[in-house]
Amino acid sequence: MSVNTTQFKHVSYLWDDAKAAELAGDEVALLIYRSNLLGADLRLTNYGGGNTSCKVIDKDPLTGKEVDVMWIKGSGGDIGTLKKSGLAALYVDRLRSLKNVYRGLAYEDEMVALFNHSIFDLDSKAPSIDTPLHGFLPFKHIDHLHPDAAIAIVAAKDGRKITEELFGGTIGWVEWQRPGFDLGLKLKECLDNNPGIRGIMLGSHGLFTWGDTAYESYINTLEVVEQCAEYLEQNYGKKGPVFGGQKLQSPDETVRKKQAVALAPLLRGFCSSQTRMIGHFTDDARVLEYINSSDLERLAPMGTSCPDHFLRTKISPLVLNLGANDDLTDAGALKEKLTPAFEAYRKMYADYYNTCKHPNSPAIRDANPVVILYPGIGMFTFAKDKQTTRVAAEFYINAINVMKGAEAISEYTSLPRQEAFDIEYWLLEEAKLQRMPKPKALSGRIALITGSAGGIGKAIAKKFVEEGAVVVLNDMNAERLEGAGEEFKKQFGKDVYTTAILDVTKGDQIQDAMATAILAFGGVDLIVNNAGLSISKTIGDHTEKDWGLLYDVLVKGQFLVTQAAVAIMKKQDTGGDIINIVSKNALVSGPNNAGYGSAKAAQLHLSRLNAAELGVDKIRVNVVNPDAVISDSNIWAGGWAEGRAKAYGVTVEELPAYYAKRTLLNEVILPVDIANACFAFVGGLLNKSTGNVLNVDGGVATAFVR
Repeated sequence: MSVNTTQFKHVSYLWDDAKAAELAGDEVALLIYRSNLLGADLRLTNYGGGNTSCKVIDKDPLTGKEVDVMWIKGSGGDIGTLKKSGLAALYVDRLRSLKNVYRGLAYEDEMVALFNHSIFDLDSKAPSIDTPLHGFLPFKHIDHLHPDAAIAIVAAKDGRKITEELFGGTIGWVEWQRPGFDLGLKLKECLDNNPGIRGIMLGSHGLFTWGDTAYESYINTLEVVEQCAEYLEQNYGKKGPVFGGQKLQSPDETVRKKQAVALAPLLRGFCSSQTRMIGHFTDDARVLEYINSSDLERLAPMGTSCPDHFLRTKISPLVLNLGANDDLTDAGALKEKLTPAFEAYRKMYADYYNTCKHPNSPAIRDANPVVILYPGIGMFTFAKDKQTTRVAAEFYINAINVMKGAEAISEYTSLPRQEAFDIEYWLLEEAKLQRMPKPKALSGRIALITGSAGGIGKAIAKKFVEEGAVVVLNDMNAERLEGAGEEFKKQFGKDVYTTAILDVTKGDQIQDAMATAILAFGGVDLIVNNAGLSISKTIGDHTEKDWGLLYDVLVKGQFLVTQAAVAIMKKQDTGGDIINIVSKNALVSGPNNAGYGSAKAAQLHLSRLNAAELGVDKIRVNVVNPDAVISDSNIWAGGWAEGRAKAYGVTVEELPAYYAKRTLLNEVILPVDIANACFAFVGGLLNKSTGNVLNVDGGVATAFVR
């Protein structure tokens, strides 16, 4: 099949003939390849949305006979990242024979359990609700996607008529119906009534396309979506300005970011009234066009059309009644102004639930908004983790694209409230939620650990991420910071961290780092003051510069970072944790340590003072006192370790063992030991403890607090 790849202006043609040739003969591998290409273009489908399949002839392991087998994306997967382990494989004849026991729409849910009786590959992922939609169609390769351009047509008031005219009868139409067994039968009926069609539009939902090979299916999908997108482009502006024209003008990006930084912690506090949430902010041009428009007030309450959209974004967004240039510096007044808006949203959601619920519906879920629109400034989203909240923003941009297209060619229509509820509170959807892993101890928490590009700081950051937190990695050294970021990306993925250059002695860099935390995640909950350095000299050898540097980094740095973080925590009004990495030297008197030891003592007492003051705000302040943590530590760089080794008559390599022998437990202290101590304070078991000191030094009797 020859294709002129330049014909695609609105979608990405990513097929590589050489790569596909390597997979020739393996239809399942080609299915995965095709799926990944389709999922790589958000104009074709959104994260986790859509489904792909292929049908092959395989040998039945029980009979040795050749049978038809369908491989299809399993429940909860994402085609962009799909692997074979994410596929379900079913006997086609067994799946189709289930229509003999199907009892009708009222019994849809019982069919899902019966899919398991059709499993061919016992290592399969659980089959998704879309399985019969693919199973009853005869084609070898099938794509079911949620392209914005296609959904704009199927969500339009005249969607069916437009589809018939646009494609000249080569694309079928099936009215909106919740996905399930009966919808699969309706797709087959549509095909039977319209032989020779190349695809089917699903009202308010999405698109089905197919082909005899993986490549033909891929090209067919791209061509249909391209035609939809081109049609929309040709119609923008014909009926009038997009979204009724612009009602207001956004300030420049600097102002938008400043307003977002001022507001996000307050919004996060409201949205975290039931479960602590992670935030995301975007002032994408598509968002600004929508939120600044004359039609925002009419369209926003309507909600979305495609089920995948509102499952991620809730039934509708909260639109803030704030001016783009309003003064947001008075947090108390701002909170008072926002409170009625959140109360009204929660009441709207409760009314929606109570009006639409069934006797067996799951209990009402969190009634706070997921999507919050600030005209002139941008869009905030809040969800349980960064990936979910980022994806929610992507989905709402999909919804904006759909509204824009539908309004250009006709009139946008959303799903009726009852239909939306029946999807959102579907018992099968609830069962999927119940199967999800329980939240980790630090889920929904945002941590900033100073000096976290190496040594103790990086170990703490890793521990916190492993326990569910997101982190703001920071360091003075840009190269070191970049390396830490790459390490975290490789180990944990892109959504668990952000980075900021930070010298804790510079107030402007501290404010910038906090702004980075807010724009990336919505605020900050956990602060670990870890950045430090060590200078060991006699009183006579100490310089004024030495003294100033020690007190600037250790004492002033701890104070300034704490001060900036507390302002954010008070806005959120959800409490917080501050842990100060001090030292056994805060308690132990020794030679050649006047500057470092006294600065550490100041850090320790500043921690007590902060704990006493901040308890009323549920902000806990605790201390971890390490000793002799040599591994990957900046403190031991620059000749300090060599000096200590020389003083004790050992090699640098022998230092850890030398220090261990001085302790009661004879243990080498590692960065991970300090990380574990920090987690002990914030992991949930010590929530009623503040003003404490936890020694992690292997046991130094002279450093005992009491």
